[in-house]
Amino acid sequence: MNSAAWHARIEAGGEVAGAGFLVTPTTVLTCAHVVHGAAAGALAVTFTELPGFPTVAARVVADGGWGGGATDLGDLAVLELARPVAAAPAALAPVDAADGPRADRPRKLVVYGFPVGFDEGTLAEYRITARQLLNGEWIQLEAWQPGGQPLAPGFSGAAVALADTGEVVGMVTAAAGDRGVRNGRMMPTEVMARHWPALEGLVPTCDHRSADRARLRELVERAVREGLDDDPGRRVRLYEAARGPLDPDAPEEGFDSLRAAALFVLCEVDGDDAAATVARFTAHVESLFAAPVEVAAAPVWSPILVDLRRSGAGDGRVLVEVSAYSDGRRHPVGCDTVPQAGVRAYVQDRIEAAFRHLTPGCDELIAFALPREWIDLPVDRWASAPDDETPLGCVYPLVVTDQARRRAGMRHQLARAWKRLDSAPGARVHRVECDGPEEPRRLRMRLRRDDACLAGFGSGPGASRTRPHFDTTVSAPAPVVVWSREGCGAGPDEDCAGGDGCAGKAFLDELDACVSQVPPAELPRLVLTLREEADAEDGHWAHDIQLLWDDPRVFADPHGEPPAHTRSPVA
Repeated sequence: MNSAAWHARIEAGGEVAGAGFLVTPTTVLTCAHVVHGAAAGALAVTFTELPGFPTVAARVVADGGWGGGATDLGDLAVLELARPVAAAPAALAPVDAADGPRADRPRKLVVYGFPVGFDEGTLAEYRITARQLLNGEWIQLEAWQPGGQPLAPGFSGAAVALADTGEVVGMVTAAAGDRGVRNGRMMPTEVMARHWPALEGLVPTCDHRSADRARLRELVERAVREGLDDDPGRRVRLYEAARGPLDPDAPEEGFDSLRAAALFVLCEVDGDDAAATVARFTAHVESLFAAPVEVAAAPVWSPILVDLRRSGAGDGRVLVEVSAYSDGRRHPVGCDTVPQAGVRAYVQDRIEAAFRHLTPGCDELIAFALPREWIDLPVDRWASAPDDETPLGCVYPLVVTDQARRRAGMRHQLARAWKRLDSAPGARVHRVECDGPEEPRRLRMRLRRDDACLAGFGSGPGASRTRPHFDTTVSAPAPVVVWSREGCGAGPDEDCAGGDGCAGKAFLDELDACVSQVPPAELPRLVLTLREEADAEDGHWAHDIQLLWDDPRVFADPHGEPPAHTRSPVA
């Protein structure tokens, strides 16, 4: 139980009436019969595990409709405290957590009550007799061992908690009543939530392991103690950086505390990827305690833009334009119609010339603007120079973009999205996997929301099963798109069942873990590092990574850009 400070002693007119437990900083739950008949203003709550903390006045604000009889249903009362309590509320366990892993190995349960002679409290050890609900309301408790503390008046309203984790599974409502009989009844949390629906939001799903829940709560309580819970915006950012593509949105009103954000993760996130979301959120909370370090300045990109498109002058010829951006101005470097076999050499030569226009010491960036049908071109694998076979993408940060995204309307949308992403602590991945991607129209709506950042594809745009989703993503427009040119292993027109055997899923798993704490503006640097690692290591997951990244502000020219392709393509 770890001396949990959420245990409460309920007093009426100065006399001990029973027990209760704190579920929010201002809310205590107990039995209705504990507070029944108490005069107005006579109720008070003492937290015996908080030495020196004064007794707090309380009033009943809700109940379960208890009729007053020993077997009447709804024996629940909700007390509102006159002021918040500076203690961590009780952690509730998932439904059915009181069951042991096997029928012959029940879990030990601990109850903290205040029987006569134990005003400071005492413990009793119990277990459930069976999972069966009696009258749809109670579960029978029986003593863990014959000589233990029996349930008695003063235990009513006490939390029934798991001995190993301290999480609450129910509340004591009655003892056997016969001398020498060591059993009783508890109202499980799911029944309590039926009588008081607000409790539903405090019961975690069964998709999270006890150790994971305990670790997260430990970190949250530490953050609260150390004063790191003073930024409402950061609570939302922590959740947004952690949540998966199918997880619910953060509440519009945000979270009123870090505890509330953690409870949201534990109670509202479920499904196959719930554990991964909890792990990411826990890692983000843990990062709050990192020793202060000098944060590297965000890159001030000075890009070299390579624009490739079909020339219109016949098959096998490409119109190539290379420009440099420096100090907010665009400097044309070269524009020509080039035979396809000579494109690489032409680009090498013009990139070298473009560096003369960049501000010394700036962050260089090579960007290729490509037609949609060429967007998968492995330009990062092109040799960096005639006498140097090192891949271009292993020498400079290199990205691609779709030429359609150069239109003014789309640039305006992207600039607005990037302004929002400036404060993002990491690049959250919206996964588009082989095994059942969402319908393209729904994907478009999802990617146009304010929290959209990075769309990740396990297969490249050549795969027919995901091509409509890729086209939708690029035109939504998603600020960042990443995919594996190698794909999932299935052919372009073959179906893939996804799952653990899918190389595309493995790519997205690695990508998700890699970018979750990297600001979107830093992604070209990160991908440069990944490409260097992949070039030196056979079988590296990022060997064929393609990054579509285009912050229009990086390519802005306040004086207006010169018209592209000033020469006629058929000259």
